[in-house]
Amino acid sequence: MRPSAQSIAAAVPGAVKAPARPNAAMRRPFCGMIDAVLVDEPVLYPFAGSVVREGAMAAWTWIARDLCPDLISADAVEQGTLRPADLEPVIAEILIRAKRALAGFDADNEAMRRFRAQFGRDNARDELNVVLAALRARMLLGKAQGFGKAVNAITDDGALGAALQSIPLSDPQMAALFFHAAVGQVANPTRLIAAAIKLSGNAKEATLARTGFTPLLEACLAHAQNQLHHVQLAGPFADVDLVCRGLDRFHRLVRALTGYIEFERGSRATQVLSTVTKLVSDRIEPRLKEVVADLNQAMRRPREGADRIDNDRMLAAISGVYLLSAVRDCRDSLALNAVFDQAWSQSGQALELHIQRNLDLLRRMPGDAMTGLRLDAAIKMAEVRFNADYAETLKRARIAAERRG
Repeated sequence: MRPSAQSIAAAVPGAVKAPARPNAAMRRPFCGMIDAVLVDEPVLYPFAGSVVREGAMAAWTWIARDLCPDLISADAVEQGTLRPADLEPVIAEILIRAKRALAGFDADNEAMRRFRAQFGRDNARDELNVVLAALRARMLLGKAQGFGKAVNAITDDGALGAALQSIPLSDPQMAALFFHAAVGQVANPTRLIAAAIKLSGNAKEATLARTGFTPLLEACLAHAQNQLHHVQLAGPFADVDLVCRGLDRFHRLVRALTGYIEFERGSRATQVLSTVTKLVSDRIEPRLKEVVADLNQAMRRPREGADRIDNDRMLAAISGVYLLSAVRDCRDSLALNAVFDQAWSQSGQALELHIQRNLDLLRRMPGDAMTGLRLDAAIKMAEVRFNADYAETLKRARIAAERRG
């Protein structure tokens, strides 16, 4: 069961909602023309088919402000009113000037040093190469996204293989950009990998490379790495919905690779998978260790003063149970077995204990509002931790407890 922000908040009566993200109209690099190949930090391993957003923004600033101020309106950029249609007529000239400028940097070490310092990025040259390639392939990127969406609707494996064969693989850079843009739209990457293996003849990494499908594998790796940006659990109002969706996407991408491809020992792909899996797991592990404590604190009655619900603790408890459920579905792609098993077992025991205690309290005090709210929240968590049938049984038990009281 996948959580949503609404479902988590709805389970906590009177919960304080997380503050909304700033709704600033951020100026996108190149008016969004290359958004399909942008990835977010942290990027430990660069790939030919994608460029980090900060690097693309640095390239956009350099081109708009320093290289082509006569072609691009500074006011329109600053105000966020520049549109792709305004930029399209000058793209050819931008590419010519950029190529000329880069040739000058390559011929002059001091000029290259100043260029990198201006960008504030050591790998500015490589990032700019990808940005310019993406600009040249801007029409291809739209087609790639359309291809990725079409893959979701193709049910025949033979038709999918034929569609995959139609992709030009002779230009590695263009193929890398195409597959990155396409994989971002594919709901089940396993189907693409399986089709590529069938076309290649076997599942060995070297065979897939010989048949030109390395860009497809790297696109899956790049998108898996990009989930690090989404799997962030800092602070009391962390977006658990986003984290769970990031975990699910990470799992689909990793299983598409490790479940079907025979990677060579020590290959770059193996290193990427090992490193990124560890990083994702390390981000989730501390939160899993807090789930049972959060649950107990949220369900416990205050020792002093009037009885009340601590909405922040209750939100943390419910979010933690949703996270547990997501990790259970993705555990084959994570390195969390021992921590997960302990949290899963203890959370189930704690939930059953608190449900029984609150049912007993409700029988003695059928009109007690706080007990009713705690029980409602516990039943919601039981639905996620156990199943919907068990939750329905508990709802009937709640009604019966009130009647007997």
